[in-house]
Amino acid sequence: MTEEISQSTIEHFNEFGLDDTLELAIKEMGFSKPTTIQQLAIPVALEARDILASAPTGTGKTLAFLLPAIQHLLDFPRRDPGFARVLILTPTRELAYQIFEQIEALIRHTDLKAGVITGGINYGSHKDLLEKNNDLLVATPGRLIEYMDKETFKADNVEILVLDEADRMLDMGFVAEMDRIIEEAKSRRQTMLFSATLEGFAIAKFAKRALKEPVEVEAEPPRREKGKITCWMHNADDANHKLALLTHILQQADVQKAIVFVKTRERLATLIGQLDTAGLRTCWLQGEMPQDKRLEAISRFSKGQVRILVATDVAARGLDIDDITHVINYDMPRTADVYVHRIGRTGRAGKKGTAISLVEAHDIAAVGKIERYTEQPLKRRVIDSLRPKHKEARPPVKAKKPKSAAKKKVLKKEAKQRKDAK
Repeated sequence: MTEEISQSTIEHFNEFGLDDTLELAIKEMGFSKPTTIQQLAIPVALEARDILASAPTGTGKTLAFLLPAIQHLLDFPRRDPGFARVLILTPTRELAYQIFEQIEALIRHTDLKAGVITGGINYGSHKDLLEKNNDLLVATPGRLIEYMDKETFKADNVEILVLDEADRMLDMGFVAEMDRIIEEAKSRRQTMLFSATLEGFAIAKFAKRALKEPVEVEAEPPRREKGKITCWMHNADDANHKLALLTHILQQADVQKAIVFVKTRERLATLIGQLDTAGLRTCWLQGEMPQDKRLEAISRFSKGQVRILVATDVAARGLDIDDITHVINYDMPRTADVYVHRIGRTGRAGKKGTAISLVEAHDIAAVGKIERYTEQPLKRRVIDSLRPKHKEARPPVKAKKPKSAAKKKVLKKEAKQRKDAK
């Protein structure tokens, strides 16, 4: 049995009745008006209710669960030493560290302690964290289970459990690990589950196991929070023409922070060298990259020290940086859903973004799939000084037109007839 919450009129963070130290931290972080998901989720979470929330990335969901969790710790200080009282599970290392940074900013005026545990880090690095009192812990499920197996972490002290991007954790095969953690944290008083969507049998079944009489929150953000992604493509005659297009685009003044996607590590290494020769500084993310190098690259890019990040799809999973102005598909993705994931790195938190695809003749089939999947045509654009010499291999695929009301009525009638015939 779930209760649904759909509307709120909270205009300022000070209306939540948060601790003064939290309000000061929020102000220092530059936030003033809560986003839709924050308006809906925070009041319910402050009542210690379980929450089943749906919110797209880039809409402020991290603060929606962090603020109530930290407020609880401030209202009920720790009496005895022990393990983490707030446990936040998240699918990827990058997302775990981004959440940890937000926690550090929010608790800077308190005595609370926070930590992060992920794969890709030597076991010894986590020793001090596990042996000392810790109030908030962010972790990826796989590595946390390893510590639970060794009995170096116990979930007995967990009072609030947050499952962030639960749908992705399930998709990545962490079902058994998540079930184990919710079982071991059975003394918890509150669980908050956040997912990009609440549709699908897997998430519904898992939510039923993890939550107790949850309040369902579905945040369809208004236009000011959705942002807008402008998408277009350039036809490229060959690899040299495509590199010239990329170099020209990256040299434009409006390209303030860009991710350039490539298919493989080999392609990444080649492109980095080519861009360096063209005088363009880059940082990069690739698979099987040491964690310290990954974090260093993300930090340099996030802080604006380098404005171009070259990445493979695997390496870019979990990136959550709000001010990316451009996503450039130097290599077209293998599938249409990967395209949507890529371009979703821009146009976040209500900001505008641009997604540009550089398309050779062998990529035209992929363009068609993307246009059918998104139901939007990719606009063709041309740079005067770099016009393609060859025409596109075949015409663009038109976006699907919605079925007419009459056709929908016929289909509905046919479906009813089939049902009655059974």
